[in-house]
Amino acid sequence: MPKTIKAIYSKGKLEPLEKVDIVEGSEVLVILLKTPVKSRKNGLDKSAGAWKGTIDADKLIKDIYEGRLVSTRGTPEL
Repeated sequence: MPKTIKAIYSKGKLEPLEKVDIVEGSEVLVILLKTPVKSRKNGLDKSAGAWKGTIDADKLIKDIYEGRLVSTRGTPEL
């Protein structure tokens, strides 16, 4: 009967993390599925690059510099 267990691969051998009910020396079929490692990144690191491609950076920079050329102040009276 199929059973799923967790194991750790160490020193060239799979070591079960729980008791297995099989006779010593029995041949078994092992299918390996690597479990995902929990991410240690914070939210900022996870979202890095998420906005990539959503805006035209060159146009944004151009607009910023053009906006700096527009004077909204009146001419000072001397």
